[in-house]
Amino acid sequence: MSSNKNFQVYITGGFAAIGGLLFGYDTGVISGVLTMSDFLLAFGGTASLIRGSLTSSISGSIVGIMLVGCFLGALIAGPSGDRISRKYSIVLFSLVFIISAILQTASNNLFVLLLSRLVAGISVGALSMLVPVYQSEIATKEIRGRLVSLQQWAITIGIAISFWINYSTDIYFLGSSAAWRIPLALQIVPALILAIGILFFPFSPRWLMVQGRDNEALVVLTKIRSVSSSVDVLDEYNDIKNEIESEREQSIQSYSQFLYPPLRRRLVLGISIQILQQLTGINSIMYYAPEIFKQSGLNDQRASLLATGINGCVLILATIPAILFIDKLGRRFVLISGAILMALSMLIIGGTMGVHGYTHFNETTGAVQVIIPNQTASHVIITFVYIFVASFAFSWGPTAWIYCTEIFPLSMRSKGTSLTTAANWATNCIVSFLVPSMLESLTYGTYLIFGILCVFMGIIIYLFYPETKGKSLEDMDLVFGRSVFAVKSIGKKKQMKSIKRNGISTIQTSSHNGL
Repeated sequence: MSSNKNFQVYITGGFAAIGGLLFGYDTGVISGVLTMSDFLLAFGGTASLIRGSLTSSISGSIVGIMLVGCFLGALIAGPSGDRISRKYSIVLFSLVFIISAILQTASNNLFVLLLSRLVAGISVGALSMLVPVYQSEIATKEIRGRLVSLQQWAITIGIAISFWINYSTDIYFLGSSAAWRIPLALQIVPALILAIGILFFPFSPRWLMVQGRDNEALVVLTKIRSVSSSVDVLDEYNDIKNEIESEREQSIQSYSQFLYPPLRRRLVLGISIQILQQLTGINSIMYYAPEIFKQSGLNDQRASLLATGINGCVLILATIPAILFIDKLGRRFVLISGAILMALSMLIIGGTMGVHGYTHFNETTGAVQVIIPNQTASHVIITFVYIFVASFAFSWGPTAWIYCTEIFPLSMRSKGTSLTTAANWATNCIVSFLVPSMLESLTYGTYLIFGILCVFMGIIIYLFYPETKGKSLEDMDLVFGRSVFAVKSIGKKKQMKSIKRNGISTIQTSSHNGL
C-alpha cells in the first residue's frame, strides 16, 4: 500500500536525481582524465607525460576551480529556487551544465579548460542544492530520507559510469585526445534529458503555496499522493498552510533571520554536518583514487584505473542499504555507525602504509613515491579503501544531504540549504587543494588525520544532532525547540514515554479495580 501511495513521488524524485548523476559523473570523470597520457601532454607538457602526472598546482587547480564554481552555484541557487521555482531552476542549471560540457570537450589550452570547469561547477553546485530540496518537498515524512537518498545513489552511479568510460576510452583511444574528450562530451546526454524531462513533472506543492497558488498546490498534492484519502491530503495541505501563515506573521523571510534563534542553531548544525562530510576524506579518495591506488602498490596505470572502477561499484551497492533503511534506523544511528567504520578504515590504511611502506624521491619525475614491497599490506590497504567508501556510502553520503533539507522552515528552506551546500563545496575545495600536497608530504599521515577526524564526528553527532526521522517538515520547530544537547532530548523523550506507559498502566489498573 505504501509503495502504491508513493509511486508518483518515487517517479518524480527519481527522475530529478539525474541531477545527482551529473554531479557524480563530473566528479569521477576528472579523476581518470587527469592521468591520461594525451591529457598530460596537452595541459602539462612533456615533463608531465614523463612524470606520469600533472604538477600538484595544475591538478589542484583543475579540480579546485570547479569546486569554487560549486560554492558560487550553491549560493545562486537559493534565491533562484525561491524566485523561479525549484523546477525551472533545475532546467536553467542543466542548460548551464551542457554549455560547460561543450567547452570542456573543446578545450585546447589550460585557460579554456579552467573556465569550463568553473562553469560546470556553478551548475553542479546549484543542482546539488536544488534537487534534494525538491525531493524533500514532494515526499511524505515516511519516505523522505529514502527519496533524498536517491540523489546520493545517482551520484554514485554517475561516478561508476565515468570510471568505466574512462577505463574503456583509455584502452581504445590510447595516446589520442579522444581518450579524454569522449568522456567529457558524454556529460551532455544526461543533462539534456534532465533539462527537458523535468518540465513534465510538477512544481513543489510547498513552493506553489508560498507563491499563493494554493489551488495548484492542492491539485499537485492530490496527484502525487495518488492513493491517499482526501482527508490525508487536506490535512497535509492545512499543515503547510498553517506553517506559511505562521512564518509570515514572524517575518521569517530574509537571510538575517539565520543570525538569531531559533534558526541560528539549525544553520550551525546544517553547515557543520556538511563541513564534517568533507572532512571524512571521501573526496580526497574519489578525486585522486588512481594516485592513491598507486601509493598502495598498483603502479600500472590501467590497474589503478580498474581498481578505481571497482571502487565506483562499491559506492553504488553500499548506498542501497541507506535507501532501504534510513527511515527505519534514523539519521543519528546511521551517522554515528558510519563515522566509526570510516575512522577504523582510515586508521588501518594509514597505519599499514606507515609500517610497511617507505617513501622514495624519483629524480626522473621529481615526485615523492610511496613504495610498499609487501603485497599483503598492499591488499589490506586496497580492501580498507573499499570498506571506507562503503561506510561513507551508506551513512554520511546521503544523510548529510537529507538532514539539511529537513531542518529549515519552508520560507527559509531554499536559502538555508543553499548556505549549507555552499559550506560543503567550500570545504570540498579546501580539502581538494590540500590533499595532493598532503599525499606527497605526509603520505600515510594524511589517512591518520582523516581517521581521527571521523572519531570526533561520531562524538559531535551523538552530542548535538537531534533525530528527524518520521517527522513532517512542518514539525521541525518542535524537534529543534528542545535542548541544544541531543542526548538530553533523547532522555526527555524516553522519560515521557515511560510516564505515558505508567499512566496507562495506572488507569487500566484503577478501571479494573473499579469494575
